[in-house]
Amino acid sequence: MMQTDVKSTHLNASGVVVVGRCRIRGYQIAPGSAGQINFYDNATTNSGLIPLSVDTTANTAIISTMIPGEGILFVNGCYVNLPASTTITVFYA
Repeated sequence: MMQTDVKSTHLNASGVVVVGRCRIRGYQIAPGSAGQINFYDNATTNSGLIPLSVDTTANTAIISTMIPGEGILFVNGCYVNLPASTTITVFYA
C-alpha cells in the first residue's frame, strides 16, 4: 500500500472539492434533506462522469465511509452536488 498525505475539503453547499487529478479516500456526510449526492469527475460543474453516488435520507445520523484500496480516481478533479442543508467533508490524496 502506498503512503500519501491525505487532505480534506468541507462543503456546506454543492461545489468543487479538488481542482486536478485526485483520489477520493472517504467522506463524512451530515444529511439535511433527503436526496442523492453525486461526485463528478469534473472540477468546474456538476456534469459528466459520476464515479460515486450516495443516497441519503432526511436528518439522519452522520454517515462516515472510507473507500478501500487506493480510493476512487478522479482524473479531472472533483465536484460534489449536495441536497439542501447537507454538509460533507471529503478526504482525498
